[in-house]
Amino acid sequence: MSSTLKQARLIWFWLISAGVVLELIFLRMHKLYYLKNHVIGFIELALAAGTIYLIALYGFTRTHATRAATILLIFLAIAFRAPLWTLEPTLSDDLHRYRWEGKVQAHGYNPYTIAPNDARLASLRDYYYTLVPGRELPAIYPPASELVFRAAWKLCPGPVAFKIPFELADVLTIFVLAWIFRNDPRRNFRLAVYAWNPLVIVEFAGSGHNDALAILGIVSGLAMFKKWPSLSVVPVALATTAKVFPAVLLPVWIRRAGWPQRKSGWWAAAFAALACVLVVVPYWRGLPMFRANFAYYEATFKNYHASLYSIIDWLTGGHSKIPALVGITASWGLALYLAWRRSETTRAAYLLIGTILLFSPNGYSWYFTWIVPLLCFFPNPAWLLLTVLQFLSYHVLIGYGILGVFHFDPFFQWLVYTPFYLLLIAHWIYRRQGGGSDHANSVYRSSVTAET
Repeated sequence: MSSTLKQARLIWFWLISAGVVLELIFLRMHKLYYLKNHVIGFIELALAAGTIYLIALYGFTRTHATRAATILLIFLAIAFRAPLWTLEPTLSDDLHRYRWEGKVQAHGYNPYTIAPNDARLASLRDYYYTLVPGRELPAIYPPASELVFRAAWKLCPGPVAFKIPFELADVLTIFVLAWIFRNDPRRNFRLAVYAWNPLVIVEFAGSGHNDALAILGIVSGLAMFKKWPSLSVVPVALATTAKVFPAVLLPVWIRRAGWPQRKSGWWAAAFAALACVLVVVPYWRGLPMFRANFAYYEATFKNYHASLYSIIDWLTGGHSKIPALVGITASWGLALYLAWRRSETTRAAYLLIGTILLFSPNGYSWYFTWIVPLLCFFPNPAWLLLTVLQFLSYHVLIGYGILGVFHFDPFFQWLVYTPFYLLLIAHWIYRRQGGGSDHANSVYRSSVTAET
């Protein structure tokens, strides 16, 4: 038997074996249905899925891609998501907030100027109103997300159907990544990092978080940079108006496009500004309230399952602005440094989003989906492990369901973050000593295929 045939059979073995087990796990999640009432069972299934995912990734590192195998990988990725598409979101109530803000807009209100508990909205309240989080607070989601909420309410207002825009964004991200890695002999491994990631599947197919919109914008910007460096900033700017965190990428993108020496850089800045303005215009009168709403949210909702933020907060005695200032300084300082150095957009995005997550005042599990598409380019084992360990943070729903107390146990925070930081440091030392240099160079070359 030829080595090529053996290799092909090995690919199919890894794909089918891991795929069957993962599909069974997600089907079991579907059978639990109301996941909030089965938190322990859900965590067990999710950790099992994460273990299979990591094993499958290891198998993919030992194989080379074929077109048929890539098609099967994508088909299985969609099949994993399908059982969760029909679930009502119960792990998080965010989707009910999205629906409420879509409904409010459909009735002529600006979501930035009126809170859900306002008496003027009493006639709009239905059964799901009791599930809307932060009812005392007007909207804090940026304008692009609000536009999607408004369209989704008109087209698919049901609590399950409302997930469709975010599920579509998730699936489109898979196809954009497949296009980026189309000529990479290890594209199955790179694509599987995102497409098969259980955290991504649960948070988008199951809970319908709008973070999928921002991720699609970032990945689209990476895909466009080679041929259209000036225009590639547009999806990144739109990502910023869907979730705030991609804002740190804009200086890097504009600088990398040639600003201020070349016209292409100025065009990039103009396109970014125009995209933001067009999205903001429908909500222009509510922007002062948006800033106030967001500031109130940041001051009130903080230190939920955070890592470095929690440590800095403890060292500074708690209830100070120092942890937030450290995080802002680290994120924007790095952004300006990388822009000054004209760093590659993929590497800059990886470093910046990683920094934001480390210093974030909140560490909700779905936030960590932000880094996953960038791990396709830079598959750091510590970050891959963290995306699996994040499922432990759902233990908070046990106490919340019984006592109504939303409190993250510090023990579980240590359980999630200690292995991550130990592995992150160990991997850094290993790389500094020259270990895995060939693989690192391969990853780096792949990361800039969209630019060079």
